[in-house]
Amino acid sequence: MKEQSASGIMGTTIEKMRELVDVSTIIGDPIKVDGVTVIPVSKVTCGFASGGSDFPSKSNADIFGGGGGAGMTITPIAFIVVNNGEVSIKHIATSEGSAERIMGMVPDVISQLTGIVEKLINKKKDEDEAEEEFDIV
Repeated sequence: MKEQSASGIMGTTIEKMRELVDVSTIIGDPIKVDGVTVIPVSKVTCGFASGGSDFPSKSNADIFGGGGGAGMTITPIAFIVVNNGEVSIKHIATSEGSAERIMGMVPDVISQLTGIVEKLINKKKDEDEAEEEFDIV
């Protein structure tokens, strides 16, 4: 029952997100004006979390409590324009703020720092091993 409760929370959260977003959210419905067709393109970012816990009970019944939540952003990024058989993409300039740019850089920075730390650890191990070879007891 515990697993069913936790999986039920996660399943419900994911299902609700599916109801909000489908392919037409990312590639919008074509808009035709004076022989020109414009198709909006958006970026969808989703995140969700769920969790639960067993609570102690004096009875033999399992008591489970949990919750779930989701967040979503839909950002228009471009338009596909079809005019007289020619297709072009018109990108929308983003006004991404500093916080968004920093958050986008975090994975790269962590990866670079991890590499530097690993090199320093390996260098220290090599130095320690070299000192052990020359230790006189």
